[in-house]
Amino acid sequence: MKIGIGVAAFLTGTALTMVAHAQPKQDYTYRCTGKDGKRYYGQTIPNACLGQPLELINKQGLVVKRIDPEGEEKARLAKEAEAEKKRELEAAQKDSLRRTRALLATYTSEKDIEDSRNRDLRNHERGVQEVQNRIAELKKRQAQFQKELALFQDGGKGSPPARLQEEITNAEIDLKAQHSLLEAKKKEAGLINARYDEDRRRYQEATGKRR
Repeated sequence: MKIGIGVAAFLTGTALTMVAHAQPKQDYTYRCTGKDGKRYYGQTIPNACLGQPLELINKQGLVVKRIDPEGEEKARLAKEAEAEKKRELEAAQKDSLRRTRALLATYTSEKDIEDSRNRDLRNHERGVQEVQNRIAELKKRQAQFQKELALFQDGGKGSPPARLQEEITNAEIDLKAQHSLLEAKKKEAGLINARYDEDRRRYQEATGKRR
């Protein structure tokens, strides 16, 4: 009896499929060297192999795969660190772009920058002068308080009133605070110049005028 070509192909494919399913699955064994230096084997990962480099061995004793949990963890951490570094770099670039746009929206020329610098420095100098005037006033008050205090100490009028002692103490505290404020303001001039120097550098860089 003759069999058609299509039927023969169907039977051949079915037979091959049945043979493939009839073959036993490949068995593998886990192998590692424990922390104690001994070799361990198992169809599942032995407890002594947890966290240790593993080898997956087939029935012929050949290593078909190596697993290094520590190495994989290091690789994962390195990948995460690299991703974080990339995110920080992108954020820094976005911030730089935002600041450059704001800079170009604020200044139309380097002259604008210098005009703003001079304006801020003049305002700063007025602030310094105000503190210096306040210090001078406090020193005058202290001198007046000392005269009043001398009337009691040398004039035999008894003990100075509590009000005078309180005013002397308050003047000393205020004077100390004003001196600290003056020192801080003197440093501000350098900060103002540094800020405008940076603005000028960035403006030149953004407009292609940096030499």
